[in-house]
Amino acid sequence: MNTNDEDGIGVVFRKNLGQYTVHAHGREIDCSLSSLLHKQLIFPTADPASLRHAVQDVREIHHVDPVAVGDRVRYVEAGESRGMIVEVLPRNSRLSRPAPVPGQRVFEQVIVANADVILPVFAVANPTPKWGLLDRYLVSAEAAEIPVLIVLNKLDLAWKNPSFDEEMEIYRRIGYPVQLVSAATGEGIEELKQTLHGKQSVLVGKSGVGKTSLLNAIQPGLGQRVREVSSGELGKGRHTTTYLEMFKLDFGGALVDTPGIREFGLWDIAADELAYFFPEMAGYIGQCKFGMSCRHDLEPGCAIRKAVMAEAISPYRYQSYMNLRREL
Repeated sequence: MNTNDEDGIGVVFRKNLGQYTVHAHGREIDCSLSSLLHKQLIFPTADPASLRHAVQDVREIHHVDPVAVGDRVRYVEAGESRGMIVEVLPRNSRLSRPAPVPGQRVFEQVIVANADVILPVFAVANPTPKWGLLDRYLVSAEAAEIPVLIVLNKLDLAWKNPSFDEEMEIYRRIGYPVQLVSAATGEGIEELKQTLHGKQSVLVGKSGVGKTSLLNAIQPGLGQRVREVSSGELGKGRHTTTYLEMFKLDFGGALVDTPGIREFGLWDIAADELAYFFPEMAGYIGQCKFGMSCRHDLEPGCAIRKAVMAEAISPYRYQSYMNLRREL
């Protein structure tokens, strides 16, 4: 998250319709995008001593936007706190989704770059959690190799959903950390702030789970600022898939909410690879009677189905796996 001391290096904190706000050395620079970033320059691959370093081909890059919130970028100053982004520096991670372009094939849309942790936020009750959506978030995080912290808000309403702790135990056994909090009572908030401290965090979750109240509990006024961005109150015509902003946390770190993309369509995951992104299933891959060709559905001798029958894998998680596989 920290920027390099070198001039012209910064972090993208805000983007909207081809315009980007870069934070660098305590300044905000409003940047446009170099046209070269929409193309990939192809150079010779032979011995560099035998060929001039000249562009041989130019290919369009197959993504919606080459720059994402959280990217470390190199920019050229243009005066009056304006500039042009000329390079996206290597990413530590990227969270992506499919973005269909009308009349064209599906492109990659990088939602957030260089995230340290993804926080799927659910309510204990009001509304009742939909764990299938959580599994979608978890698969996306596993594919992106980004750690996860499951956050359950509205702990003060636990009496309305007595089975939630048993359901959460499924995820704890797999190895996913779970944080129970209540924005209403303040329970668990300090522990959550310690987790967020110094990290670039990404929140995912549907409306109604109390994210605004939770964010206000973490930092006064933060929830309202995020909600204004999410609802487009800061500008008419703003769409949540084109506008995204990262907010600094007073106690250290930064946070991105991801409104408008809650379903998280899975990007670049083949059906035969899906089981690798269910950690409790990964160890059984290749042990089936039909080896790597097993779909873990109705085939005899499937090691994953045997593990489900032996209760080593949750039947619910197995069904969730099958539901996702049918989409791929």
